[in-house]
Amino acid sequence: MHRLARHFILFAASAAACIAFYVGMEGAEPIWRLSMGSAYASLALLALSLAIGPWNRLRRLPNPVSGYLRRDIGIWAGILGVFHVVVGLQVHFKGKMWLYFVPSPDASYRFPVRIDPFGIANWVGLFATLVLLLLLALSNDASLRALGRDRWKSLQRWNYAGALLALAHGALYQFVEKRQWPFVVGMLAIAAAALAMQLAGYRTVKKRG
Repeated sequence: MHRLARHFILFAASAAACIAFYVGMEGAEPIWRLSMGSAYASLALLALSLAIGPWNRLRRLPNPVSGYLRRDIGIWAGILGVFHVVVGLQVHFKGKMWLYFVPSPDASYRFPVRIDPFGIANWVGLFATLVLLLLLALSNDASLRALGRDRWKSLQRWNYAGALLALAHGALYQFVEKRQWPFVVGMLAIAAAALAMQLAGYRTVKKRG
């Protein structure tokens, strides 16, 4: 029941974030508003999941291999991230989703994939999505038992790469779409908070030897 309540809270918070973006950006296309809301909510939850381990170290609490709190937050970060991808692929090109990744017929170059900033941002986002899907597949006790503690943990550490890829994807889109400063500040604040917690946790472990 405790985990069910937590999942309900995470669902409600995620929905509230998407609704806030949707309502607060009145005038923009609805599909774009949903894309932005789910993107920032997913990034915030991903940063929160990465902060739990360092927070436990700062409080001198045990840091389990697979804590349910961190796992549940990560699940919703992944769900929102995948939702963002599905919605985001509807924003441009009117259903021609391949144009996110390959150059259009009238492009000035003939490289097989898009190498402009827009294309690179989408390829980075695709790799981030694959990492999120991997983490979602690992987020259960059955995977932990099947893989064993060490192998499961080594795969789960891809969450750091996933976070960096998601951040790079977001940063590239800030540049490509020339986003207004509140979006830039919001993304930087989330990244800075996650980095500060990681550094604090690292210093705590180092001091204890």
